[in-house]
Amino acid sequence: MALLDIKDLSINFGGLRAVTDFNLSMQEGELVGIIGPNGAGKTTVFNMLTGVYRPTKGEIFLKRRDDSIVNLVGKKPFTITQMGVARTFQNIRLFKDLTVLQNVKIAHHFSAKYGVGGAVLRTPAYFKEEQRIHDEALKLLRIFGLENRKDEISKNLPYGEQRRLELVRALATSPRLLLLDEPAAGMNPQEIKDLMEMIRWIRNEFQLTILLIEHHMEVVMNVCERILVLDYGLTIAQGCPEEIKTNPKVIEAYLGEVVEDA
Repeated sequence: MALLDIKDLSINFGGLRAVTDFNLSMQEGELVGIIGPNGAGKTTVFNMLTGVYRPTKGEIFLKRRDDSIVNLVGKKPFTITQMGVARTFQNIRLFKDLTVLQNVKIAHHFSAKYGVGGAVLRTPAYFKEEQRIHDEALKLLRIFGLENRKDEISKNLPYGEQRRLELVRALATSPRLLLLDEPAAGMNPQEIKDLMEMIRWIRNEFQLTILLIEHHMEVVMNVCERILVLDYGLTIAQGCPEEIKTNPKVIEAYLGEVVEDA
């Protein structure tokens, strides 16, 4: 039984078909990449998976922690997060005027075991739960080398650390499926090398299934076990990195022509 099973996913914006009959099945623990030229529909797929867009047609099935199957189509983004799907964004979307620690603690809000009454009355259960959330947030920051930054305003962090914080915030929701939208964007070569190691480590340490969008081919080819290629909303190829590198349709999509042997 697949963790994620996407069937014939399509979306129209007026007269424009942005994604056409996208299919993907992912087993638990897989690390899969989606690549393609700008405007190919990659982030649109992520937006449909996370409830930002409602597909025109198609289905998105997710296996929950109790092994029941749910169709994510029509679900709100916060509900999909509660079901175990987390994402990062191509453009960093932190709460820029909050501290590093506050950013991570916010991600725990839906798992808090107290109601409005407990929060208003400041019951013992409220303080106990707030301490648990505080401790878990600090633990994640420690793992990713950000504990010493916990009281800094997030917008003041260097770019690479803001990227790391967004990843920590996603992990704080305790996902089973992690969607990474161009995590290497804006990074220097050393940061990219560190990122590749981090993605592999996160998959193993947190027992995650990861779906990755990335323009940086070094990341995709060295991290992903399987790759899908989109062009104008259509899946034109899929396979292992070696197959994708030599696929004529992929080369044509990126370079505008098929490279022939001399």
